[in-house]
Amino acid sequence: VTTFKAPEDFGSVLDKQVIGPTTENLIKSDFPVQSFKPKVQIAFQGLSGQCPRKIEVERRRRLYLTFDIAQLLASKGIDSNQLMPRHHDPDNMPTLEEKKDPVFPIYLPLKIFDNDEYDCRTPEEWISLGLEPGSHNRKPVPGKALLPTDDILGHGDPKSQKLIYKWIDVGVLDYDKETELYLVHKTDKNGLVRDEEGRPILNGGITPQG
Repeated sequence: VTTFKAPEDFGSVLDKQVIGPTTENLIKSDFPVQSFKPKVQIAFQGLSGQCPRKIEVERRRRLYLTFDIAQLLASKGIDSNQLMPRHHDPDNMPTLEEKKDPVFPIYLPLKIFDNDEYDCRTPEEWISLGLEPGSHNRKPVPGKALLPTDDILGHGDPKSQKLIYKWIDVGVLDYDKETELYLVHKTDKNGLVRDEEGRPILNGGITPQG
């Protein structure tokens, strides 16, 4: 065994060394890693020559991350701000001569047209994605929700003509079977789901004290 001898110009050797960017995810998140994985109908052990399950999951994950529901709706000529029914305003009703579309305002809520026959997961399965292996705390699940930009007026009068609705990144905290509604919380500027004191919201926001 010979003694290792470092070159005299060791500093210049390090300067010439080129290392590519790390593949480690350095973005801090309050969402579990598995909550971003899509559901695929592929066997865990495939035949030789077939696409492995992990590769197909990763391909779909990257594909789905490129989709934006606001852009997809806009490409079909749908204004997301017009999806929420508003109070009837007879003073600002467009006339036939103005040729505005629609002449009659939207008055039916979206839930009337909801169809879950083709959903890949049940609501309980979606919520369970917040559970990490070995942990009893359920984290939020990432999602998009059509919410008013003004939280105060939105809670007071969600059908106000002054409100502007946009698709906003949220953390899904819980699901109510009776009302079939999800409890969501808007993410902050860093994409985190935190309470007023800056703590992560776990288990749907229910504290040990209830």
